[in-house]
Amino acid sequence: MPDASNLPAERQFDVVVVGGGLAGLYAIHRLRGMGLKVRAYEAGSGVGGTWFWNRYPGARCDVESLEYSYSFSDELQQEWKWPERYGTQPEILRYIEHVADRFDLRRDVELNTRVKSAVFDKQSGDWTIVTDKGEAVRARYCVMAAGNLSTPRVPDFKGIGDFRGKWYHSGLWPHEGVDFTGLRVGVIGTGSSGVQMIPIIARQAKTLHVFQRTANFSLPARNAPMEPERESRHKADYPARRRAAYDTPFAIGGYPKPTQSALATSAGDREAAYEAKWREGGSISFLYAYNDLLVNKQSNDTASEFVREKIRGIVTDPKVAELLAPDDHPIGTKRLCLDTGYYETYNRDNVTLVDVRSDPIAEITPSGVKTGSAAYELDAIVFATGFDAMTGALREIDIRTTAGDTLAEKWEGGPLTYLGLMVAGFPNLFAITGPGSPGVKTQMIASIEQHVDWIAGCLGHLRANGLDRIEASPTAETGWVAHVNAVADGTLYPLANSWYVGANIPGKPRVFMPYVGGFDAYKRRCDAVAANGYEGFVLSRSAATQPA
Repeated sequence: MPDASNLPAERQFDVVVVGGGLAGLYAIHRLRGMGLKVRAYEAGSGVGGTWFWNRYPGARCDVESLEYSYSFSDELQQEWKWPERYGTQPEILRYIEHVADRFDLRRDVELNTRVKSAVFDKQSGDWTIVTDKGEAVRARYCVMAAGNLSTPRVPDFKGIGDFRGKWYHSGLWPHEGVDFTGLRVGVIGTGSSGVQMIPIIARQAKTLHVFQRTANFSLPARNAPMEPERESRHKADYPARRRAAYDTPFAIGGYPKPTQSALATSAGDREAAYEAKWREGGSISFLYAYNDLLVNKQSNDTASEFVREKIRGIVTDPKVAELLAPDDHPIGTKRLCLDTGYYETYNRDNVTLVDVRSDPIAEITPSGVKTGSAAYELDAIVFATGFDAMTGALREIDIRTTAGDTLAEKWEGGPLTYLGLMVAGFPNLFAITGPGSPGVKTQMIASIEQHVDWIAGCLGHLRANGLDRIEASPTAETGWVAHVNAVADGTLYPLANSWYVGANIPGKPRVFMPYVGGFDAYKRRCDAVAANGYEGFVLSRSAATQPA
């Protein structure tokens, strides 16, 4: 590791932020506004995080644009115009770039720079951060804004290096785009990215083979151009809507909380309610049809079977329809996809669904994909196989202390955090929307703002009290992890083999990582912790800054 004991002033900061996406940019804005000296490092050649890397065909947010946006500046949210109900990747990236320029954030971001290690000196109380360029910087505080879905997972298929065509991953898409016109294409994976890209690739490709191991539920997005009246109504009521969102489980306002069980009404009324939600479009609206869809298996069965019947009614080949109708998890316990014409795509003559649950992929050959019983000749392969979610980005960085503690060892059996914000044994290290927080189960930008604001308040408290060190206590961490698990066990979520439990990564410990008690309950807990003098944290002054 480069010597960081005597760095020049320009390489010493109050805060180093890892990541230049939505979380990293807001952290710069908020912390710089407190007078802190901040530097962010971003591996990409531009800001944007998830929306910089994920440029695959059809990439689009599954939260409505008017909600999926920053709330910290009313001028910003009033002036920006979203062209569609759900933002596309290019439009969201333009928005992020506009924010970076409007608030002059780029000057504190070093692009094309990946953080390789972060070491906490228990004596000095500083973090030393080393990049892939060999540069070392020091900071009192380190904020990990590396993202929950930022470590693409390419399956370790035998023979992948021998494929003579081209292969792509949804999370590492070429910036110049890909034209599949006239090609024989294979898409492996039918999660959110697969559901979004398959209809578009099918319209280009000569033939498209979709290799599906696990069917996922998908609902119609009902995307459309933004209606001026809807936009003006929403913007006129933005402050109240944002406040209301804080009192909801998903941090998304505008949907009345359901009060009735799905089993407390007649089958006919239930069918009518689901039909209305189906026609409206959107995932939160559907899950809000009744108040027990994620905690009562019998209630969930009514919603799951409604969607399965919709699939059977759309897909003309009964055998294909049954393969596309999920039978191994309750609806909503995996990331609920939104689509435009996904199921209809399987009625096309040039599209074939390959069930690799019953006939697994054996290898990638020079000419395509080989399963146990068949070979498929392909010109291009697309891996829509997701990410090492929630922990992958942090585990890629060598995070340790001079006392010999390493995050990799601490998390060997699964992630341990207090509030998803800090890890016991690693002082002054904050995570934005980390494991143990509700981030991935919410409108992410709301969770990002809540976390960054909490961190800013914490640093302000330390400064006001002559302190400069904060660490989660082991007892508080143990209690929070137990609480996160207990809340999850009271729901249907653990019934699914999802990336929420790391099921898509071979060898990853099966631990339910998000907090699913609701954004509203979580925010109240975080606020109470701060109000009670940062209960569960140990606050102190580093030895190096103690008066002589």
